[in-house]
Amino acid sequence: MRVKGCCEEVPPALSSRQAESAVELFRALSDPTRVQMIHMLRQTREPICVCDFTAAFDLGQPTVSHHLARLREAGLVRTSKRGLWSFYQLRGDLDERTRTILRALT
Repeated sequence: MRVKGCCEEVPPALSSRQAESAVELFRALSDPTRVQMIHMLRQTREPICVCDFTAAFDLGQPTVSHHLARLREAGLVRTSKRGLWSFYQLRGDLDERTRTILRALT
């Protein structure tokens, strides 16, 4: 008969909030286009225009905007408007865990 915890001390689980936060992050990164977007945003100091992403991926503006919205909802990017266009950049206040995961993408 197997007794719980008899072989090795098991580390404590993440809090429900931490686990859900990790799941949201991985969902946001679960698409190749979004991973590429994060890679590009990490490589530049200037915000990238949605029109430049559209050209880089040969995708329509609605598709690119959908991907960027997913990244924004996950708290990874922030947006600013210049005239008609939206520009995106990584948020500067990402926690260390998130920055470590994003570094692993490049």
